[in-house]
Amino acid sequence: MINIINNRYFNRLPLVTIVLFLFVLHSYGQDKKIPKDFYIASTIPDSLKEDANSVVRYSKDEVTVKGPGKMITVHHSIITILNEKADDEAILQMGYNKKYDNYSDIEMNIYNAAGQQIKRYHKSDMYDGSAANDETMVTNERFLAVRHAIATYPTTVEIKYEETENSFISLGSWYLQDGMEQSVQNKIYKVMVNPSMGFRYKNSNTSIKPLKTDTNNLQTYTWQVQNLKAIKKEERVLAWNFMPRVTFAANSFDCYGYSGDFTSWQAFGKWIKSLNDDVCTLSPERVVQIKKMTDTIKTDKEKARFLYNYMQKNTRYVSIQLGIGGYKPFAASFVDEKKYGDCKALSNYMRALLKAVDIPSNYAIIRAGYNAEPADYNFPANSFNHAILCVPFKNDTTWLECTSTTAQFGKLGPFTENRNALLITDDGGKLVNTPRSTKEDNVLDSQVHVVLDAEGGAKVNIKFASTGEYRSIFVDRLPYYKEEDQKEYLLKQFDIKQPAAFDYIPADDNNGIKHVSIAMDYDKFCDVNTGNKLFYRPLGFMLWDLTLPAEQKRKNTYYFNSPVSKTCVTTIDLPAGFEVETLPTNQSLEFSYGTYDVKYTYDAAKNQIISTAKFNLTNHVIPAAKYTEMQVYMDAIAKAQNKKLVIRRKA
Repeated sequence: MINIINNRYFNRLPLVTIVLFLFVLHSYGQDKKIPKDFYIASTIPDSLKEDANSVVRYSKDEVTVKGPGKMITVHHSIITILNEKADDEAILQMGYNKKYDNYSDIEMNIYNAAGQQIKRYHKSDMYDGSAANDETMVTNERFLAVRHAIATYPTTVEIKYEETENSFISLGSWYLQDGMEQSVQNKIYKVMVNPSMGFRYKNSNTSIKPLKTDTNNLQTYTWQVQNLKAIKKEERVLAWNFMPRVTFAANSFDCYGYSGDFTSWQAFGKWIKSLNDDVCTLSPERVVQIKKMTDTIKTDKEKARFLYNYMQKNTRYVSIQLGIGGYKPFAASFVDEKKYGDCKALSNYMRALLKAVDIPSNYAIIRAGYNAEPADYNFPANSFNHAILCVPFKNDTTWLECTSTTAQFGKLGPFTENRNALLITDDGGKLVNTPRSTKEDNVLDSQVHVVLDAEGGAKVNIKFASTGEYRSIFVDRLPYYKEEDQKEYLLKQFDIKQPAAFDYIPADDNNGIKHVSIAMDYDKFCDVNTGNKLFYRPLGFMLWDLTLPAEQKRKNTYYFNSPVSKTCVTTIDLPAGFEVETLPTNQSLEFSYGTYDVKYTYDAAKNQIISTAKFNLTNHVIPAAKYTEMQVYMDAIAKAQNKKLVIRRKA
């Protein structure tokens, strides 16, 4: 799938420093059709400044869809930036494809608080770069960009351009508000479309209705909003879940010269299938070799597991997006020979490996990303950006993430779980649910042994066994860090005290369970040393360190990445001549979607303390109505974990 341009490209752009009094013009450069008040910051209604970092004074998009793959967009917007949090509004960034996309009449005009123009940018001032990134080797996609450095606030930014596109599948979305903490004074979106296109639209988080008219044999739809107050920022929300928008689609499309039908998910699946039909075959010689590799394996599922591991060991992810290659996979034979491919190519290659041993599977496309928006069963439109594979065994359905060299067989993870994928079958596309993650999929079990000395120092050994998201820390992230960075990451991740000596020791990775250990020496492990008393945190590390701000009227769902289960059993050997003075009390906490339990025992014969802490998050999606309950619960966990163990010298 075609990659989204990243703001990292602006590291290459020169910053333009504006000294206002040198550039102030004595005449207005505004569009004469637009009221001058829209350029003057003082005319913003007070109600639109509340909770706002920027205000859309005026925005109008006119989209003309003449036929499949034929679309012209004329854009004009005026946005007043109130403070530095909205500086990105002074960035103009536009993706394009040289062959199928063109921009003209580009302007970005900058105005001071009084509405006087102080700077103007044209297309010739913009950086023109490739949209290739660290994972995309080659692509036709490019971007134009310019950034204005704001010297004083408020500053108003006016943007104008016209875009002509000759290839598209979907018609995109119009956000009534582009983000939190932005208010809207006037905003218009107008679509003029050829009736034969089968134009459709869907409201999300809004009940707005368009004005419908007919103009020059085109159906015209006009949406308009005014005086929308800024949406107050809330922690861990997802734009698709609450931002008001209208999504557009057409029943017919043309993508890079390949025409298609989007009247249904089945029809779109047939188009994807037509792109894949000629690329999923290996040579007869390779088929023989693959069958020989698996001929001693008894079951189809174990054969699939073997071939999946084979693919992981022998291929790597490389993205090459050229033309229809953003949607059509490389041939399986190409991947087999070159040993690389993108998500489409690797999923298609895995399908070809299974096909060689007579195991059927289905290529599937999906919207990937943590808590990404699921496709709508009732509104066929292309929002996909990733490909995976589905293997429908007789007794269960197995999903394979083919771009990862470390993923466990049959485990997708939060990147693609909990939503739906478009399964490509012989009959076309079919939306099906991917697995729903549980706390058992993301487990961190730990055993901590602490040997204290009489001076407050200690030797500490931690053994971790991890699955899912926690396993990913140890197999996908840490191996690529430098030794010192590994140490700092682990200390921060698990809220471990800075040691005098640190040794990180990776161990086995069997059946999706990764084992590692950390050995540390401390000159001072105690929190307080009063002479005859030593104060300690009785847990080897913090199981959960998240606390949340109190919100009186939470409006939106709170999202974690996934459900989790964590345990920590800490054994503390007291120094000779010491005994327990104060042992923290056992606690059991819970809220609607989680539990936290901690128990402490003292073995006087061994002079040893054992604490057992367990944290479970059973659902990663927390309704707004449960936020306050969760906030109180998280605070209680923090207090429980900060209870002190006190030991003293024996009399």
